Amino acid sequence: MSAESISDNWIKNIVLFLLSQNISLFGSSLVQYAIFWHITLSTQSGLMMTIYIIFGFLPTFFLSPFAGVWADRYSRKLLIILSDSAIAISTLVLAILFLLGYDMLWLLFVVSAIRALGTAVQMPTVGALVPQLVPVDKLTRVNGSNSSIQSAIMLVSPMLSAALLTLTSIEIIFFIDVVTAAVAVSILLVFLQVPVHAKAREKSDTGYFRDMQAGFKYINQNSYLKQLFLFCALYFILVAPVAFLTPLQVTRSFGGDVWRLTAIEVAFSLGMMLGGLIIASWGGFRNRTHSLSLSILVIGASTIALGITPIFWIYLFFMGLAGIVMPIFHTPFTVLLQEKVEADFLGRIFGVLSMISSTMMPLGMLLFGPLADLIKIEWLLIGTGLLIFVEGFFLLGSKVLMEAGKPMGKPEV
Repeated sequence: MSAESISDNWIKNIVLFLLSQNISLFGSSLVQYAIFWHITLSTQSGLMMTIYIIFGFLPTFFLSPFAGVWADRYSRKLLIILSDSAIAISTLVLAILFLLGYDMLWLLFVVSAIRALGTAVQMPTVGALVPQLVPVDKLTRVNGSNSSIQSAIMLVSPMLSAALLTLTSIEIIFFIDVVTAAVAVSILLVFLQVPVHAKAREKSDTGYFRDMQAGFKYINQNSYLKQLFLFCALYFILVAPVAFLTPLQVTRSFGGDVWRLTAIEVAFSLGMMLGGLIIASWGGFRNRTHSLSLSILVIGASTIALGITPIFWIYLFFMGLAGIVMPIFHTPFTVLLQEKVEADFLGRIFGVLSMISSTMMPLGMLLFGPLADLIKIEWLLIGTGLLIFVEGFFLLGSKVLMEAGKPMGKPEV
């Protein structure tokens, strides 16, 4: 993307855009956790939670490739507005039905699926829109700062959601999400001017499937994308135990006190907030692949440490350390795609990434979840941590990825 295409008011534009997205994320997170707590408390059923997770993941998997095509074909600002609005309307209908006494469990599953469809549209669209607003040499700082803000939201929202459920009804939380979505959409409609990208201004004479096929062909023709996505697919499978099974491990090994489960979530979220600030101010290594490798090596080592430490406070330290290095992976990874991928393909590439990220961890749980009832979770953490650590060296040893990680544009200051 040329520098001339970025508005002189880019700071104002990106602040408005990220403000709208994080306001929307806050409301969505409140509802997500409220539904999670409600199903947990009302059913105490592992099967019901599994169904909820399936409804929350599968729609994203199936729609993401199409959403990537839409993000390249149509106004990205309009797509975000429509997806936010669809999520808000579905939540409003759910709130009204619950107030009228129609509080069936299946309604929560349906709305979770609709929300997942909206997420499937938003993830690739937001990833593709940010480079339209931000100069290339400021992408790391912007993405890192946003990562820190989102981590703060993810730290506060589960606690606030639980507190609200004890003070009021779940319908009130649904209405909060509707209000935050309305505010977010209003900011985009009224205050943010985003020019339609070049491909969206062209009249397309190809079908969706052909555009989608062109996106996969683009990945196949670029070795660094193939290697990155294969790496991500394996990585997301391997992190499933540390992402999903650590609460169960803490309950079994240290005790089922609520404060312990809360402490590991707080340690990880605070770590991510700090990591976002670090990558925003530091910018990472000049070669982005070095930043990716550092993060993966530390995550691998931390996962191993979580499997062997017998002292809970040391356990919290390594949980926080894993949180710190997460943005040092995610931010350079996102910026690398935003820098290297042609603007006309950004939506489709982020769509494929969304499809991978939304499915590999659940697939990993299909493997590691049953294993956790047969062998100690500590052994799963040690084994997957070793494999993650090896992946870090794979990044360093890949000539293709080392070449792709070289900097573009002016150095960040």
